[in-house]
Amino acid sequence: MSSERFKILTGNDLLTGDVTWWTGSGWSKAVDDAAAVGDDPAAIAAAEETARRVVGAYAVDAVRENGAVRPVHIKERIRALGPTVRLDLSLRPNDPAAAAWVA
Repeated sequence: MSSERFKILTGNDLLTGDVTWWTGSGWSKAVDDAAAVGDDPAAIAAAEETARRVVGAYAVDAVRENGAVRPVHIKERIRALGPTVRLDLSLRPNDPAAAAWVA
C-alpha cells in the first residue's frame, strides 16, 4: 500500500451535476479512473470549464491504496462514494467495505 500523495482533479458535470474525476483525457464518475494532474491542475480545470465540460473543478490530494485511488479528505471520499445514508444508492452498492471507505 502506497501513501504517496498526488493531486487529482474533480468537478461536476455541467449537464447532470454528477461528481466527476479527470482521467487525463476526459471525465469519469469513478474516482478509480482519476489520473494524477501534475503541477498545474488549475490550467486543466480552466480549459475544461471554458469548454463547458465541467463546472467547479478543483484539485484534491489523493493516495493509492491497494491499487485504488482514494481522496485524502473525507469530503472528497464522500463525493466519490455518493450518498452515505443508504449505501445501496451509492456508487459502490455491492462493496461491503464502503462504509469504512469514508471513515
